[in-house]
Amino acid sequence: MDEVSGVWHFNPDRTEPWAYWDEAFSASECEKIIALGEAQTLIKGKAGGDIKAIRKSDIAFLTISDETSWIFQRVAGILTSLNERFFRFDLTGLAEGLQFTKYTAPGQRYGRHVDCGIGTPVRKLSFTLQLSDPDDYEGGDLCLYLSEKATPMQRKRGYVAVFPSWTLHEVKPVTKGTRYSLVAWVTGKPFV
Repeated sequence: MDEVSGVWHFNPDRTEPWAYWDEAFSASECEKIIALGEAQTLIKGKAGGDIKAIRKSDIAFLTISDETSWIFQRVAGILTSLNERFFRFDLTGLAEGLQFTKYTAPGQRYGRHVDCGIGTPVRKLSFTLQLSDPDDYEGGDLCLYLSEKATPMQRKRGYVAVFPSWTLHEVKPVTKGTRYSLVAWVTGKPFV
């Protein structure tokens, strides 16, 4: 029989604060997604109902079609893999489509916010794909606030960041050029 000690070694299920997938999409695939997004009618992004001061960006939603099914399949595969490894949330799927987002200089941004709240489906995981070449713009960093200090995500084209939707985050103002991203939210049953 093992000797009993005063320390209880416990390995609980842990949820990581964020995860990433490097080179999730190639440069040419990112260009295809940008072309698909730009072909849509872009509208002004909204936040918190209609709080214009927090968000300045242009968006369009991509829906599943023959042209986009490969994107949805890749996003679902990445989210499934990262969820199993780092979050272990009970998920049901992508209920809102994929949001193509365009931030242009000078100053388009999305101030500090969370992706879950009243009036939205139960968003559990947030997904951001960096579509732009980092040399094409300045500013525009995606930053997570895991403490008081901002944690910037990598600016590499094809890089995916995934984090719990309750995480405070922002996209800093773009000061030069254009930043493109693809965003998704994975939904599920309410947390209990």
